[in-house]
Amino acid sequence: MGTRVLPTEPVGSIPRPERYQRALASIRNQALIDQEAEAAVRETVARFEETGSPIITDGEQTKSSFLHYVFEGADNIGPGSIAIGFTDGHKRDIPQLLAGPFRYGTYADKYVRQAKALTKRPVKVAVMSVHALSLIYPAGGIDGYSKDQFLDDLVAEAAKEIVLCFEAGADSVQIDWTEGRLSLKLDPSGAFLDEGIRLNNAVIAAVPDKYHDRIGLHTCPGGDRDSTHSADVPYEALLARMFEINATRFYLQMISEPDYEEALRVVGKHLRKGQIAYVGVTNHLVEEVETPEVVRDRILLAAKYIPIHQLGTTDDCGFSPFTDDLSTSRDTAFAKIKARIDGNALASAALLG
Repeated sequence: MGTRVLPTEPVGSIPRPERYQRALASIRNQALIDQEAEAAVRETVARFEETGSPIITDGEQTKSSFLHYVFEGADNIGPGSIAIGFTDGHKRDIPQLLAGPFRYGTYADKYVRQAKALTKRPVKVAVMSVHALSLIYPAGGIDGYSKDQFLDDLVAEAAKEIVLCFEAGADSVQIDWTEGRLSLKLDPSGAFLDEGIRLNNAVIAAVPDKYHDRIGLHTCPGGDRDSTHSADVPYEALLARMFEINATRFYLQMISEPDYEEALRVVGKHLRKGQIAYVGVTNHLVEEVETPEVVRDRILLAAKYIPIHQLGTTDDCGFSPFTDDLSTSRDTAFAKIKARIDGNALASAALLG
């Protein structure tokens, strides 16, 4: 009988290799970009395997970003008027829908297929939340295409993408809901948060039941260029509501919170039966690599507030959600992942015997 361990999974993105970054900067040399993209995915999968990770991703190597990939190939998307600001002063633009109907330009199943061809280990994939994508509908509306029609199409497209990913062989699908906390900054009344919960639940409901226990939700206050967009919003305001979403797995930014223990307490209070909290135990915002012993102790503290059968571990966030995010080195990202896996094994030995 094998040793029991707590479930542990990465969030997703990994900094791209320098060769690939240089190829992307060349812009005109598409052949070189394609060559280096393929090499980056192959190397990322191999390095994930070297860490001992029980489940891996492609590191989102060929996504332009965790958000914008869905627009690649679409011909009815243009520049928008909404920009998300980060604490270091930089901004990320949200594009705008120019005409209906809305359809994804790219579905994430292609990333699953590419990674599956390179490994025998289970592969997870991250997809974008419909909550953030709902922001592309223009405030002035679109003639002949109402917002309700758009939202219906958006939910259908998101559900289609999740099903395609499972059909491609994904072990789990993670919905990136980084705008959960941000929604309370954009709309302190909570109405936009209500909309996000409703939309995410509508997507999950549209996916066949057989996949529901493998659908997860990731939340964080942003993690771009070692900067955040909504860490100033009290986390409890989101945590008290997010478990209303009918996902099974929740990948939670935790250790970079000012009060990690209080965040654990709130999660333990609101987590519903059948849900698993994957607690963030490595900090994506700092270069210092945690030791396995430090990670172990963070997990043991989490077990005081979250039932062991509902406890898992993860990284606080992806390490490079946008292609041009070079704030964390590739080696540091994998070292942190390795520390999480080793620390998870130490904590599992203490908790599960």
